[in-house]
Amino acid sequence: MENSKVITAEQAAELILDGKTVATPVSGFAGWPEEIYSAIAERFKSTGHPKDITLVHAAGAGNFKDGGGSSTISDEGLIKRMITAYVGASPRTAKLVDENKIECYFFPQGVLIQLYSEIGRRSPGLFSKIGLGTFIDPRIDGGKVNALTKEDLVKIMEIEGEEWMFYKSFPIHVSLIRGTTADENGNITIEHEGKALELLPVAQAAKASGGIVIAQVESLVKAGTLHPKHIKVPGVCVDYVVVAKKPQWQTMATQFNRAFTGDVKVPLGNVPPLPLDERKVICRRAAMELVPGPVNLGIGIPQGIANVAYEEGVSDTMLPISELGNIGGIPGVGGDFGHHYNTEATIDHHAHFNWFDGGGLNMAFFGLAQTDKEGNVNSSKFGGRVVGVGGFINVAQSAKKVVFCGTFTAGGLKVKVDGGKLVIIHEGKNKKFLDQVEQIAFSGKYAQSINKPAIYITERAVFKLEKEGMTLIEIAPGIDLEKDILAHMGFKPIISPDLRLMPEGIFQPHWGQLRKN
Repeated sequence: MENSKVITAEQAAELILDGKTVATPVSGFAGWPEEIYSAIAERFKSTGHPKDITLVHAAGAGNFKDGGGSSTISDEGLIKRMITAYVGASPRTAKLVDENKIECYFFPQGVLIQLYSEIGRRSPGLFSKIGLGTFIDPRIDGGKVNALTKEDLVKIMEIEGEEWMFYKSFPIHVSLIRGTTADENGNITIEHEGKALELLPVAQAAKASGGIVIAQVESLVKAGTLHPKHIKVPGVCVDYVVVAKKPQWQTMATQFNRAFTGDVKVPLGNVPPLPLDERKVICRRAAMELVPGPVNLGIGIPQGIANVAYEEGVSDTMLPISELGNIGGIPGVGGDFGHHYNTEATIDHHAHFNWFDGGGLNMAFFGLAQTDKEGNVNSSKFGGRVVGVGGFINVAQSAKKVVFCGTFTAGGLKVKVDGGKLVIIHEGKNKKFLDQVEQIAFSGKYAQSINKPAIYITERAVFKLEKEGMTLIEIAPGIDLEKDILAHMGFKPIISPDLRLMPEGIFQPHWGQLRKN
């Protein structure tokens, strides 16, 4: 007998009506039901429908290229509004936002996935301190990304003498989710996925809103044959199932790797050491800040800290955490961000951020794109070009200590490490240390108000946020203070009376001192 829940991607696209809100759990290509979204795009091109939808997703949807992810449906008129944490992974989408053709809100990633649960229980919204003092704060921008975006979705409320952010609930009309296997009753498993994401809260949000849930999977099996504890979304929350015709991408760069599912453990003895360049210098110096226990490593340069710890034989003292729910092992880099080799545990995305917000992280490392005299950090908007914050605001605000890692300048910077010294071959044309950042994603003032330690590490200088302001505490051997540092800053930092050289060993081919640190 034909199963009533199984439909084609084209039939799924016909269920998306004009002006409705569509939500998907996603990270890169993980969780993204590409065949359904491709069918939506094709229907729009041929009929002009659906139009004016609101697209909601937390982490980035795409692989930083024009194909796949939300770029698939980034045709003018199809999307009216976006509520997300990150658009940088989808250039076509970001272009529409930049050009003021799509309303766009950036919410902190953890807040958005937690808000699904509030929508799912028909709560008016979510109370959180995450976002205070940043551009999400309604006293600054309220998370509004461009001039087209007008409606207030966030406000400040005082409860028992404390300020809280209140994020208003909104209806989810359609949840498009992805799994590995569905049975005839619509029960969904995710055995081929490397991240658990927030599938259940997104599905429950749609059901509470009177909406529908459509799941794209790789295969369909007989009812009752799936292990009940392997079910990630129960069939009572799933209205339709689409069986994909093509393999589903596990990560932005990898079609499928069993090591990312946790089914196998792989030997790590062949992990190659990082080349001795400015990135390795930064990662080595950052690794000196490590404390035992759970540590979050952000995308970009911080990912190399795990490699340095492994090379130095101290990886057993840290527990690498990714913001998408993987705990332990060695984090994947680049297009495999958020997936781990030999992970110890994989938990649901929303539960992971509950733990983050509750102070579970001992420390966190982030990339350093822009900072200023007050220690604010911008990770979301540059020269008017929007990117988004991802999990940055949640993690930076909640971790007990934060370390920002990046080159001192950008745009053509060339350096070499020679004879234990740093040599500037060509200076970057763009300053990163500014008088005032373009957008505040990390508030130095708020960090100081809650006594959060903040360190800023570059290849040539290390700064610390102190009560008096941004303080230069270390410079690299071979670097001139005036010519190579102060001349390329938009403000004059406080110079520590104890200013010292960065450890000379981190500029040598072989270091071997991290365990002694």
